[in-house]
Amino acid sequence: MFEGGEGCGKSTQARLLAEALGPGTVLTREPGATEVGARLRTILLSPETGDLDPRTEALLMAADRAQHVAEVVAPALAAGHHVVSDRYAYSSIAYQGYGRGLSAGEVRMLSDWAGGGLWPDAVVFLDLPDGDGGQPRSHASAVLDDRFETAGAAFFARVVAGFREMCEDDPSRWIRIDGSAPVETVAAAVRAAVGQRLQLPL
Repeated sequence: MFEGGEGCGKSTQARLLAEALGPGTVLTREPGATEVGARLRTILLSPETGDLDPRTEALLMAADRAQHVAEVVAPALAAGHHVVSDRYAYSSIAYQGYGRGLSAGEVRMLSDWAGGGLWPDAVVFLDLPDGDGGQPRSHASAVLDDRFETAGAAFFARVVAGFREMCEDDPSRWIRIDGSAPVETVAAAVRAAVGQRLQLPL
């Protein structure tokens, strides 16, 4: 799965890795990969929603994750397929924990319960130089481009700091890649690192 701040190229790199892994690979995302998730995504991202209590936001993300795992991720894994996801539980820890100020430990426990204890074998963290991964840029993915924009630069700085801390704390699972390089350079680094970590011919 891929994690990182806004505009770091997660969606593009997730697609390229899924293509490299070959037929049968399931490419997915959070929030919004299921019909229920799409409705939750609208609530979470639409400016019309207005302010949400951080706990409400965390619970809505967890609800999306529970349906995502039940409907997409778990069946794919049970069928023997690789799954590549653009965001997963660590985004909740970073955004609602580090960003919104909730307990990161409590958000982790909520995500663990929502996902039925399912965590990725490898997390690709696309990191950007300081100052290049804060508030969403105009060309960034629409994953968090609406209601979250009002959170401001300090919020996004806390989110990125959270990702970096999680990466440092769990080097056996996380793979840090410099996301500021050209797309093909990043893709090659991702393939090499994931292939080595999971012992796959990439």
